[in-house]
Amino acid sequence: MKQSEKTRGKNKKGGLKTKAQKIRARMLNAYYGNPTKDMKLIAITGSTGKTTVAHYVHEILRVSGEQVAVLASDQPFKVGMLHKFLSDAWKAGANVVIVTVPAAVLRDNVFHGLPVMVAAMTNFVTSSLKDMSPEEFLESEKTLFDMNPEIVVMNHDDLHYDTFSDYHGSLMTLSYGQTGKDIKILNSKLYPKGTEATISIKSDIINVATFVPGETAVSYMACAVAIAEALRIKTDDMIDGIAEWQPEG
Repeated sequence: MKQSEKTRGKNKKGGLKTKAQKIRARMLNAYYGNPTKDMKLIAITGSTGKTTVAHYVHEILRVSGEQVAVLASDQPFKVGMLHKFLSDAWKAGANVVIVTVPAAVLRDNVFHGLPVMVAAMTNFVTSSLKDMSPEEFLESEKTLFDMNPEIVVMNHDDLHYDTFSDYHGSLMTLSYGQTGKDIKILNSKLYPKGTEATISIKSDIINVATFVPGETAVSYMACAVAIAEALRIKTDDMIDGIAEWQPEG
């Protein structure tokens, strides 16, 4: 079946837009002096929980003595904003940067060309999608894991885990959750204003607590622990860092 003139025109337009977006990303990276060459980039994606995990990891790394900067938002951002943030973080002396990555940001090639050290995914909750279909979300998310990250962290409990199970980090791949192979949630306790969980990290067992209430907080803490474990952070710093962060309001 031949492609219609209308479809061919639309595909060509989309291809030109993608190419232009990638060129702009490379130009901005060069303009700001390629700051990520001196920093570790942690990218956290998923439909929900990105900002919570980012703040947990930020506090864990801060407690451990790292110079760390965080850009945490559920709202999409432009390529110029990302590269300005990376430049400012580098000038401030950060050696680690944490960025939440909405699917729309990946779709628009905002991360194109950046060296991702850690790529982590929280979950895929279809009811939380607003501006794209589940199929578009999945294709956009795959873009991050196609960037050859050194470390990949996946939620083994997520219903769509199999969609991403073939992705592996060039150095390490960790899964977390109640069924997690590496970071396993053993039990949890829910309170009106917080959450506790017991988590095993290989042969170690730790107890973590957060001021974030709800069952989802257990999974978010496990994700943060998995990222910290991949970065070889001490378990005491994981516990203290998670406990440090208090959401506004």
